[in-house]
Amino acid sequence: MRLKMTRSSKSTRLYAIKSTYDPKTRKTSSKIVAKLGTAEEVMEREGVDYEGAIAWARAEIAHMTEKEAADAAAITVRLRPAKRIEKGLRRSANAGYLFPMKVLSELGLVGICDDIAAEEGFEYNLGEIACYLVAGRMLSPSSKLATFEWCQGLVEVPSFSEHQVYRALTVLAEHSDAIQAKLYKASERLHRRRTGVLYYDCTNYFFEVEGADSDSDRQYGLSKEHRPNPIVQMGLFVDADGIPLAFSITPGNQNEQTTLKPLERTIIDEFGESMFVVCTDSGLSSKANHLFNTRGGRAFVTVQSIKKMQADLREWALDRKEWRLPGSEAVYDLHEVNEVKMWDRVFYKERWAKDNEGFEQRYVATFSFKYMEYQASIREQQAQRAAAKAAKGAGAVGKRNVNDPARFLSVDHVTAQGELASHAVVSLNESKIAEEARYDGFSCIATSLEDEVSDIIAVNKRRWQIEECFRIMKTEFKARPVYLSRKDRIRGHFLTCFIALLVYRLIDERLNHAFTCEKLLSTLREMNMLELAGEGWVPAYTRDDVTDALHDAFGLRTDYEIVTNRQMGKVLTASRSPKIKSTK
Repeated sequence: MRLKMTRSSKSTRLYAIKSTYDPKTRKTSSKIVAKLGTAEEVMEREGVDYEGAIAWARAEIAHMTEKEAADAAAITVRLRPAKRIEKGLRRSANAGYLFPMKVLSELGLVGICDDIAAEEGFEYNLGEIACYLVAGRMLSPSSKLATFEWCQGLVEVPSFSEHQVYRALTVLAEHSDAIQAKLYKASERLHRRRTGVLYYDCTNYFFEVEGADSDSDRQYGLSKEHRPNPIVQMGLFVDADGIPLAFSITPGNQNEQTTLKPLERTIIDEFGESMFVVCTDSGLSSKANHLFNTRGGRAFVTVQSIKKMQADLREWALDRKEWRLPGSEAVYDLHEVNEVKMWDRVFYKERWAKDNEGFEQRYVATFSFKYMEYQASIREQQAQRAAAKAAKGAGAVGKRNVNDPARFLSVDHVTAQGELASHAVVSLNESKIAEEARYDGFSCIATSLEDEVSDIIAVNKRRWQIEECFRIMKTEFKARPVYLSRKDRIRGHFLTCFIALLVYRLIDERLNHAFTCEKLLSTLREMNMLELAGEGWVPAYTRDDVTDALHDAFGLRTDYEIVTNRQMGKVLTASRSPKIKSTK
């Protein structure tokens, strides 16, 4: 590096510049490495004359050159093939956890927990425990004991004890609503939250135990995975980008329709959000929920089961006449439409209707040839499975739910001639199959909005994001089965799962959705570093597009041939800093 001076009538500006050579173009160029200010500023600050200011600048540049040379110097490590490694000495550690830790620092989780600790009056580091539990849920989902052991294999080993983890779960559960509200407000600094439309859904998580608890949320209920185990129920709100907003845990035997309003009130009271559209599936479309979301500037969009509509509305929705396309005034009869030409188009019809009690809502029925073929294909596969069951006799029919292929079977105890049969006769119910075929391609939305039909359909289409959130928690984060029994610890466990989902979504936003959840998390899990005692850390992972994107987005560089102890110290400090490296 060398000194460059640019003079004007009022000042002399000082720069540190460096010459670089490009072997491809065979050209040399210079770039400014640092701006050192003006000579007049240096004279005043250092108390020197003009020559002294120039000397100070040259010394500063010499120091910078020396430092750069030290950073670039090759490191030689002597290893002896005759010497065994030291027993019990840790030689590698995971560094991928630093990226979730950086987001947690930006969200201020440690500060939030420090306030709780001061209020409760205990001394162990609640914030540190919460952060490591969240990182462990993302990168090594397992029991709390296994998570504590996993923490011992990180670049920076935490200082808390195992028994403090369970105590922390209780405290986190007690302050769950406040923590969610503060994280929501902090997340707005990292990503602009779009809360004009909120998506709500419920799922449940099972426990590998027998028997429900009288004083816990573990209760027998309708398991979405058709398991005979006790379950708890989670209700979840996400925003228009699929970023989680709030959640609640309720007993497994509670009607899921009753879970929406309490959590929505929490959002209104604690989060400061009061005017939004709530979008749900048909399982949560109770009249009580609809009425609640027609007040205070709120509205609803929900899937409406055509089969459960009043007879006149059902026939209207299935009638193949009077259909339109968004943005067009043309009217279509589905019998006369060219199916190939209109394969990807979505037709609609709409009307307002009142129920017997005078409650009015808008119905938007839709039809798609593509969706029709998909449903027909699924039903054909189910009919084939039902036929295979029929061949096994009445004992193979068993219990039937709305999606079970056995719903297409009929069990008769008389022959076709009306005689009493010695054995039950199982056969495919062709009329049942034909009845279901009537609904192929059709769907319906109920709403209180008066917006354009295309906008309402677009809102409903984004419901997949909340389904993806549940999938991530159940598969990637392994949120079930749950190995806890106390009500407070169960709720503390799901709080860490919720925060882990929030952190993942914010990382995904920062990386512009460039990678799948599986690819991103597997990369973080495999970002191990080999420790060279007294020297630094050598990456033991494969550098690829994911690692490059992470390092560029967060500035936590661990992808050099060796990361010296001094450099790693800076990386660790940066991962704990609340300063935001990059925002959208």
